[in-house]
Amino acid sequence: MRPLFHPRPVNGPFDDPGLYISFLFDRRALMFDLGDIHALSAREALKISHVFVTHAHMDHFNGFDRLLRLCLGRRKDLYLYGPEGFLKNVEGKLAGYAWNLVNGYENILNLYVAEIHEKHRITRKYSSGRRFAADGEVRSDFHGTLLKETGFSVSAAILDHQIPCLGFSLEEHFHVNIRGEVLDSLGFSTGPWLQEFKQALYAGSTAGEIQVPGQFEPFRIQELAEKIAIISRGQKISYVADAGFHSDNAEKIIALTRDSDVLFIEAAFLEADLPQARRKFHLTAAQAGMLAAQAGVRRLEVFHFSPRYSGNENALRDEARRTFENPA
Repeated sequence: MRPLFHPRPVNGPFDDPGLYISFLFDRRALMFDLGDIHALSAREALKISHVFVTHAHMDHFNGFDRLLRLCLGRRKDLYLYGPEGFLKNVEGKLAGYAWNLVNGYENILNLYVAEIHEKHRITRKYSSGRRFAADGEVRSDFHGTLLKETGFSVSAAILDHQIPCLGFSLEEHFHVNIRGEVLDSLGFSTGPWLQEFKQALYAGSTAGEIQVPGQFEPFRIQELAEKIAIISRGQKISYVADAGFHSDNAEKIIALTRDSDVLFIEAAFLEADLPQARRKFHLTAAQAGMLAAQAGVRRLEVFHFSPRYSGNENALRDEARRTFENPA
């Protein structure tokens, strides 16, 4: 099975957090946290359509300026999500620059910024055509889902880091794998029509028809799916950064990340430094491993290590692995 999502950390485990998730066969990517993103090429950064920010501490949000600069002058809609106070954070960033020239740009950059509260979200639009002045406000209910498209959704939980901090899960609704050997036997060529076919399956439009290049008559989507598609469980990728360890956070993290194929989770301190982890409202490596085990995660990836362990990152990885593989 060729996965749809391809996640990779932008930086090393001691550097600013940021998870870049590219899409198979699509010029698109999602970004979780927005610390230093200079390791991304301009081409990679411009693929980003949605940014999910855990909280606006500098190491999680300073990359906003670079992404904004790359997108200026381009026709693009960029969606950002963050916790309570996020609109003020974004507006503060935008207010730090002079925008007297941007309303003359031919291409308009639109920012759609959503601030997530316990039961509702507030969304505002900021357009380069209006010098990034706030353009209206929409309030809507929030029940855990931030984004829902035909093939996948992104969910969030509000965690406690002494300030509200979001954890995220990206989940493919189901996975469609094309049987290449059957395509060959039928004489079908690959191409954009396959993506159209997959989107129809994700949307539940199996009663319709699709034209296969080189064939005289269109095929019923349901009939074609039975011949060339293998439908299986979709991917789930979760991301948790900066959360104190207590029962409420633990319950939310386990529920959010349950059955993830891969969980990217902070492991800032060793268990031997638990008092420091408590003061800083971070997880230890042992706690990260235990939470992943209780959530039934298939693969654990720890990151966001305290610089005090520089040169000794394996100690954090080993501690997390021990509690993940042998939970108490």
